[in-house]
Amino acid sequence: MTSIYEQHLDRNAANHVALSPVSFVERSAAVFGDLDAVIHGQRRYSWQQLRDRSARLACALRAVGVQRGSTVSVMLSNTPEMIEAHYAVPALNAVLNTLNTRLDAALLAWQMNHCEASVLITDREFSNTMSQAVQLLKSQYQREVCVIDVCDAEFVGPGERIGHHEYEHWISQHDPLQTLDGPADEWDAIAVSYTSGTTGDPKGVVTHHRGAYLNAVSNAVTWHMAAFPTYLWTLPMFHCNGWCFPWTIAMLGGVHVCLRKVEAESILRHMAEHQVGYYCAAPIVHNLLIAAPKAWRDQVTHPIKGMVAGAAPPAAMIEGMAHMGFDITHVYGLTEVYGPASVAVKRPEWSNQPLSEQVRLNGRQGVRYPLQEGMCVKDPETMRDMPADGQSMGEIMFKGNLVMKGYLKNPQATDQAFAGGWFHTGDLAVMEADQYVKIKDRSKDIIISGGENISSIEVEDALYRHPAVLACAVVAKKDPQWGEVPVAFIEVKPGSTVSKEDLVAHCKSLLASYKAPKEIRFDVIPKTSTGKIQKFDLRTRVNAAQD
Repeated sequence: MTSIYEQHLDRNAANHVALSPVSFVERSAAVFGDLDAVIHGQRRYSWQQLRDRSARLACALRAVGVQRGSTVSVMLSNTPEMIEAHYAVPALNAVLNTLNTRLDAALLAWQMNHCEASVLITDREFSNTMSQAVQLLKSQYQREVCVIDVCDAEFVGPGERIGHHEYEHWISQHDPLQTLDGPADEWDAIAVSYTSGTTGDPKGVVTHHRGAYLNAVSNAVTWHMAAFPTYLWTLPMFHCNGWCFPWTIAMLGGVHVCLRKVEAESILRHMAEHQVGYYCAAPIVHNLLIAAPKAWRDQVTHPIKGMVAGAAPPAAMIEGMAHMGFDITHVYGLTEVYGPASVAVKRPEWSNQPLSEQVRLNGRQGVRYPLQEGMCVKDPETMRDMPADGQSMGEIMFKGNLVMKGYLKNPQATDQAFAGGWFHTGDLAVMEADQYVKIKDRSKDIIISGGENISSIEVEDALYRHPAVLACAVVAKKDPQWGEVPVAFIEVKPGSTVSKEDLVAHCKSLLASYKAPKEIRFDVIPKTSTGKIQKFDLRTRVNAAQD
């Protein structure tokens, strides 16, 4: 029987519009058009100017054939052009593919071919690599792209133009679109982002307009962001579309402070000069600020909120930022859930706890984002919820609007990821009594030594508590007696010294002896451009001689 609430109460143009973060740009341009939107070196754009530049880019892209379902790849640093791409490409209902600036030409060519990119916008800094990638794309995959060169005045160094058009001249030849419309269907793809591909080819994570819109809102709610925030781009925008913050800042009429290089001196100087209120980064970047010379840190005298994700933050990092006066919010997520999708929500009563207990509480992965529907810890085989006892380990799983559409051209991987009606993260965790989740390790990073499970995160946390340790990573090494043993890679803070014996003794003072590293190596730790440590590289290194 038809309900009375289904009669003559249909969706129409007045009461139903597809959710898309593109609408945030139009609103801020309309009502905050005179306010600053972008600061980058000598360049300043208001929201009206930023909107018009994005609309010109959209018009230029349309002129070369970009339309619904087209893919536009970008190889850009955190510059105004990267922000504009986040606004222009979705406005055409096209799909944005942000390329990792540290990848090699062969992998970049593979990704552009896989997502069938028709346009490439690339910064002159990366011309050497991208020239090779474009040639490989043509010779190996028989695919050609229209290449647009960005010549940013803030870049000083070698780099030739390799494309068909120069960005500024190109967009100036086009009138701005009348409106940045977005999609007809909010389920349409907004971006495709590639995972690291540590085993086999990378997977193309396809996200949609609805999820990007809702995660942008969740960011603001989670962080209690007021209108007109000033946000520093320490997080690469190519990583999960900057955790959706390009759209969060548009929603709030805030200021994007661009930053080409993630260096402690530059970060702290920009924070002080522009009265930055917010920034996001992986733990290694926060550690750079903690280890920075006091004179650099003393420039910053106003309150700053930092968001940390990308790896489980060591307790020493959270404590160090607290001593600096930075208010750190710990979030957790993956590319498949638009970046952050859970947060260690700080309860008011936590402020009455000793600092060490606050650090422990804030170091958890927490609870689902406000607009995510489900987060739990389950047995991946039975799909049963693990008890909230802080001991029973299972896999973190998500469900809701902040979950990807799936993996591009990979139905098998998509089906596996969504088995049982939940997205499987691959992260092992426990549920504590207050319903907050605490990661124990990635399933592949658990070290099984003599039949005992050793969490690499737990060992790293102990190492970070040594004052000489700047960065560390613990991985498993094959061992004929124990099966596996932990090996620690260490980067020492400038001006500090420490012996291997001291570090092992330090770990044994905090952990059971069998968990202490059996080997210490002082070496540069490989990291992604977001600061995430590449453990697969270290595992290969320690086990290569034995294979």
